[in-house]
Amino acid sequence: MMSYLNLRRYLSLYLPLSMLIFSVSASTTEFVVVVNKSNSINALSKREVIDIYMGRYLTFPDGEMSQPLDLPAQSTLKNDFYQQLVNKSEQKINAYWARLLFSGRAKPPSQATSVEDALNKVKASKFAIGYIPKSQITDAVKVVYQFDEN
Repeated sequence: MMSYLNLRRYLSLYLPLSMLIFSVSASTTEFVVVVNKSNSINALSKREVIDIYMGRYLTFPDGEMSQPLDLPAQSTLKNDFYQQLVNKSEQKINAYWARLLFSGRAKPPSQATSVEDALNKVKASKFAIGYIPKSQITDAVKVVYQFDEN
C-alpha cells in the first residue's frame, strides 16, 4: 500500500511530466496552403480554401481549374489540416466524401504520398494546390493561405 508521503512524491514527479506530454501531443501543426509559382492566384480566403477542398468548386476564383492534393490517409498532418480548416476529423471528412462520391457530385482531392510528394506535384502543375506544414515552405511554391495563429 502506498503511503501518503510516497503518493505525494509520485504525484510531484509524474504529474508535471504527464501534463507536459499531454500539452505537446495536443498541439497541432501550423499549415499553409500553396500553389505553383506560375499560378495567377496570390491569395485565397479560408472560405475559398474550404470550397476547393470540400469539392464545392473545381476552379480557383479566377476560373482556372484547381487540382487539390491531400496528404496521406490516416496521417496526423491530414487530420490536423481538416481540424483547422473545417473542424472535422479525417474520419468525418471520409464519410463526407463517401456521400458525395455515391451521389456522383464530386471527387475528393488527389492523394500525395508525403509532404515532399505534394510539394513536387505543386511545383510540376500550375493547377495544383496543396497544404504543407509551415516549417516546410520552400521558394519553389507560393503561399496563398495561412491559418491564423491562435
